[in-house]
Amino acid sequence: MDDQFPNLRVSGHPLLRHKMRLLSDRMTDARTFRDLVSEITSLLIYEATTDLPVRRVTYDTPLESTEGFEIDARVALVPILRAGLGMVPASLDALPGSVVRHLGLFRDEQTHQPVSYYNKLPKRCEEDLVIVLDPMLATGGSATAAFETLKACGAPRIVFIGIVAAPEGVRAALEQHPDVIIHVARFDRQLNADAYIVPGLGDAGDRMFGTL
Repeated sequence: MDDQFPNLRVSGHPLLRHKMRLLSDRMTDARTFRDLVSEITSLLIYEATTDLPVRRVTYDTPLESTEGFEIDARVALVPILRAGLGMVPASLDALPGSVVRHLGLFRDEQTHQPVSYYNKLPKRCEEDLVIVLDPMLATGGSATAAFETLKACGAPRIVFIGIVAAPEGVRAALEQHPDVIIHVARFDRQLNADAYIVPGLGDAGDRMFGTL
């Protein structure tokens, strides 16, 4: 937890720190980049869902009847297109009962403001928890727009899972949505003049899909 941003959670797990070094390396190819995004997402999902509610159930092992627990929450995964798509498979592996909704937002390279081009959210959110997936939290524009759209649909609780964030983006997102918890693998120094995170890892979508 950062004192300046109490709702920011930056993982200090050694595995994530190791994988982030590999992910950020300019020599990492697209296939390895995608694999690392998936592995990092799995670890972040694990940390971000430690407070999911559970219910007690009775079931049979091969030896006897006993009691155990199962998740007692409806979860929606909302990747922000296109880079967020790379985080979906690992998220579904961890939460196979989830539904996936899609939001398409891109950053205008002149204004650095988010532009919406695709929205497949329901008119009314029926899930208990919505997890927004986007590798980068740079200016915070896309995340903030996603939170606003989800709240307009009635989302009761929103969690953001990213991979790398800049202070400017976290500040912008949490100033407007202080109820959202942000989980990232690394909190970087700042944005550069082109609003890219530095030291960063480049454009996550381009590196993931080999479109550099």
